[in-house]
Amino acid sequence: MIERARGLNIATQIILGAGLLTLLVPLYLTFVAATQTLPEVNRVPPTFLPGTHLFDNLAEAWVRSNFGQKFVNTMILATGVVVGKITVAAITAFGIVFFQHRFRMLIFWLIFITLMLPLEVRIVPTYSVAANALSPFQQILDVVGLTWLLEALTGMRVALEWNLLNSYTGLILPLVATATGTFLYRQFFMTIPDELVEAAQMDGAGPLRFLWEVLIPLSRTNIAALATIMFVYSWNQYLWPLLIITDPNYGVVAVELGQLVPDSNTTGGGIPHWNLAMAGTLIVMVPPVLVVIFMQRWFVRGLINTDK
Repeated sequence: MIERARGLNIATQIILGAGLLTLLVPLYLTFVAATQTLPEVNRVPPTFLPGTHLFDNLAEAWVRSNFGQKFVNTMILATGVVVGKITVAAITAFGIVFFQHRFRMLIFWLIFITLMLPLEVRIVPTYSVAANALSPFQQILDVVGLTWLLEALTGMRVALEWNLLNSYTGLILPLVATATGTFLYRQFFMTIPDELVEAAQMDGAGPLRFLWEVLIPLSRTNIAALATIMFVYSWNQYLWPLLIITDPNYGVVAVELGQLVPDSNTTGGGIPHWNLAMAGTLIVMVPPVLVVIFMQRWFVRGLINTDK
């Protein structure tokens, strides 16, 4: 039972207002800086009123950072990660919920524990695997002696190598696994009544057909919620692209945004062009903000259905 108390309502509104200000003030300062010239943005004390150079700064930030190509690369990264995470999470949760095997809960908790191991913690081994994705298989061949045997029989030494650095595959593949998505799908699949499963079996539907024709259509709101979260997560990726991408043709917007802070035309870096950096920030913010706005209703429905 929710107690109606005027004092608690006022306190709640104050807390919500403080949280809103905490979110909006940095955005407003970013917008103000993006509208000013370099002398205005470096003025002491600073001015908190918008200037008149917003579109000039946006245009210069776009050209200087080559955001056209970077936006394409980031969209490929975000789309690939979203599709991969949704697919892998759905199949993994389907196997955990609908297949009665001894180790299914152990598998689920092992996956869930990875939530405590973010990419920053496993960045070094992940980079090592990306440098040669087939190195684990090469090590297995070396340990069991197959490498030596094949070399002795054929005179050729097996050397498996698949370099994922400076590639879209290297950007996307290490980010595809998702414990969050598996958890969301598992919670939703557990709400599916047994009668629906039995009816599908009586109609002759196999596991994959049941997943594709029954569960996936029922999971549309869940997919929308997961897609929204993962698109924003992928769009804002910085550390992983910074580490594995050295070719500017594969650069992403979050990494390129950092290049706007120093003045690249001045030896030694020069005065930071914060007005251009803030203008670039506004440009980079547009796609995830639009996705959240247009997917908001589906996002909320997906979370509510998952909780049920």
